[in-house]
Amino acid sequence: MTPHEIWEEYCEKYDIDKSISYEAWQFGDKADELAELVCMGIKTATCSQAAVYEFEPDEPEPKVDDISIILNSADEAVCIIRNIKVYTAPFCDITAEHAFKEGEGDRSLSYWRQVHKDFFRKEAEEYGISFHENSNVICEEFEVLYRA
Repeated sequence: MTPHEIWEEYCEKYDIDKSISYEAWQFGDKADELAELVCMGIKTATCSQAAVYEFEPDEPEPKVDDISIILNSADEAVCIIRNIKVYTAPFCDITAEHAFKEGEGDRSLSYWRQVHKDFFRKEAEEYGISFHENSNVICEEFEVLYRA
């Protein structure tokens, strides 16, 4: 199913205005696994490195009520989500609660820190910037509105 098809189906089923804007995207380097966790209701949060948005002027920082269509690795739409909470915090201040909501691995803060530190460092290198414990992270909590 394409992003357009899932959006049309969702809007028709719930009598939603089809002109509402949305973004369609994949989760990092584990698109299929993370999309499945979202669909199962296990993953209810995500995060991104704040500094990256300075290099991506066409990609606005996340905000509350943003609607996203989550794609798998084949760019097929699997679900529609809506942000219910967005906040920025230094990487070192991310809580065990947030790590648990991200739903990955054993859902512990130590697992979250290691996986995200590795991902953010690699991403920062691609942009020619550095990542450290005090780097800001934009955290998003979301709800699933519709599943394909």
